[in-house]
Amino acid sequence: MPTLAVLSMHTSPLAQPGTGDGGGMNVYVRELSAALARSGVDCEVFTRREDRSTPRTVRVEPGFRVHHVPAGPLAPVAKERLPDLVGEWTLGVAERLEELDSAGRSVDAIHANYWLSGVAGHTLKHELGVPLLVTFHTLDRVKADASPEELSAAEPARRAEAEAAVAGCADRILASCSVEAEQLVDLYGAPPERIAIVAPGVDHAFFSPGDRAQARRAIGFTHAGPLVLFAGRIQPLKGLTVAVDALAAVRRVPRLGGAELIVLGGPSGPHGIDELDAVGERVARHGLRGAVHLHPPQRHAILSTYYRAADVCVLPSHSESFGLVALEAAACGVPVVASAVGGLTTLVDHGLTGYLVEGRDPSDYAEALTAVLSDPSVAARLSAAAARRARSYTWAAAARALWAQGEALTAGALVACG
Repeated sequence: MPTLAVLSMHTSPLAQPGTGDGGGMNVYVRELSAALARSGVDCEVFTRREDRSTPRTVRVEPGFRVHHVPAGPLAPVAKERLPDLVGEWTLGVAERLEELDSAGRSVDAIHANYWLSGVAGHTLKHELGVPLLVTFHTLDRVKADASPEELSAAEPARRAEAEAAVAGCADRILASCSVEAEQLVDLYGAPPERIAIVAPGVDHAFFSPGDRAQARRAIGFTHAGPLVLFAGRIQPLKGLTVAVDALAAVRRVPRLGGAELIVLGGPSGPHGIDELDAVGERVARHGLRGAVHLHPPQRHAILSTYYRAADVCVLPSHSESFGLVALEAAACGVPVVASAVGGLTTLVDHGLTGYLVEGRDPSDYAEALTAVLSDPSVAARLSAAAARRARSYTWAAAARALWAQGEALTAGALVACG
């Protein structure tokens, strides 16, 4: 049975999405590893150990194990400090891989997630002589254009150079959509022939259309009026302040004065608390106390109930390499109003499954939200089309696409650096 080493240094697939640095990447690594295991590819996932009580290895399900490798303090570490720990963590992963090899479980390929793991994968590829597949999830040079204040505080200056080096060494670069593939070529000079599109999926057993009133009862939400949902980390990059300003404008529309907003997520990154304070200031300024509900991050399986409770999901992000929230909402039959950036432009069909908004003007988001909330026939049409579109995205398909690349690479020569 083939074995894939999956590197996810800075965030664990077992962590709660929406807290700290946890988000769509947690879900991606967990769900994709599970789908690979079920398809017959053993996944040995490696992440950084942050707590003494965390087991050395956790068996998630047959063929899917998570190894916690210490590097630096046994405590959470700010993302901007993690680059200094990559070398130590890489050595720890190499030791675990030697143990696996001695037990007859040598790996056939490496799949690195995010640039930090990519740096580790770059080293391990040459030590082990196995192919390196890389998924970046976000790119420094894209974030630099979209949200420079977030980047300068949270990322070291060497990130873009490291990403370019990893892209130059990777045997296959996995892009989530065509937009990301173009960015890799245009901004990093990545050879198009080494880029493969592997779109994330959605678990349709959980994320599917359902009864809205029942969903609202399940989450304890008794309001009968229009409901907007924002799901994501609270940080400037995600644009929650835009969503709050847009809600204030929506509530000035006749018959939509009772519209409310549920926010699922917690502060994240160096500006997370400042962003939360900015949200509170806007709530007070617009007189939205009681209309904006801040909920803590929810377990992934519970998240689908929140989607079904909503009339529309809003994603005013500055950048999104893919936008898993948009896909999950669509799978639940919820129209999406999203910024026209990155992967969101490939997930939302403007006017067919939701609306894409150019720029950062809250009034433009309010106009799109109003189009959904004020006309039940429009909402029903968008909902049905969104659910249909989402059915083509599955984790099983993503697993097949990824391992097809891995199998092809194990039979050929590895890319040489430099």
